Amino acid sequence: MKGLTDGPAGSCRDGRADAQEPGAAGEAGAGEGAGGAQTTITLSGEGACIAEARRCAAAFFTRDGAAGHRPTVPERVVGLVQLVVSELVTNACKYAYGPVVLRLRLAGAAVEVEVRDSAPVFPTAQAPDPHRVGRHGLEIVRAVASVLAVRGERDGKTVIAHIPLGPGSATDTPATRPDTTTV
Repeated sequence: MKGLTDGPAGSCRDGRADAQEPGAAGEAGAGEGAGGAQTTITLSGEGACIAEARRCAAAFFTRDGAAGHRPTVPERVVGLVQLVVSELVTNACKYAYGPVVLRLRLAGAAVEVEVRDSAPVFPTAQAPDPHRVGRHGLEIVRAVASVLAVRGERDGKTVIAHIPLGPGSATDTPATRPDTTTV
């Protein structure tokens, strides 16, 4: 089990985060949102940022100084969050241009993963096909997330996934909002 923290956010290189002013260039922020611990990181949008995003996801659960301040998160959930982050950031790097914003937040009984990019086209998950090579990312995310939705933005979109913290964990669904579409 890993402790969930609200330490500083930033580049997360080597699993460590550099503190930055929220909303500044290279946007990063961390702290307590309405639902709990959260962090926001702006990634370059280039291929190397996928591994950086996975490291940031792991760092979100392991920041120093938070032991005893946040609920523990099973290693399995940490791995699932890293998988979802990897798939969603990969899609953003592949289909959009420019920076990608990754936001992780403790949302009740789930970890909410948001990936924002500049592409206005909403992703669509394809039907499972064991003979298809590639393009299984949303299929994988849909299989492990309790919620998978997309919200249109003025300059692109945000893909939202909720990963339950435990078996049978219910989560609030952004899909009930009028500006959000379930994938």
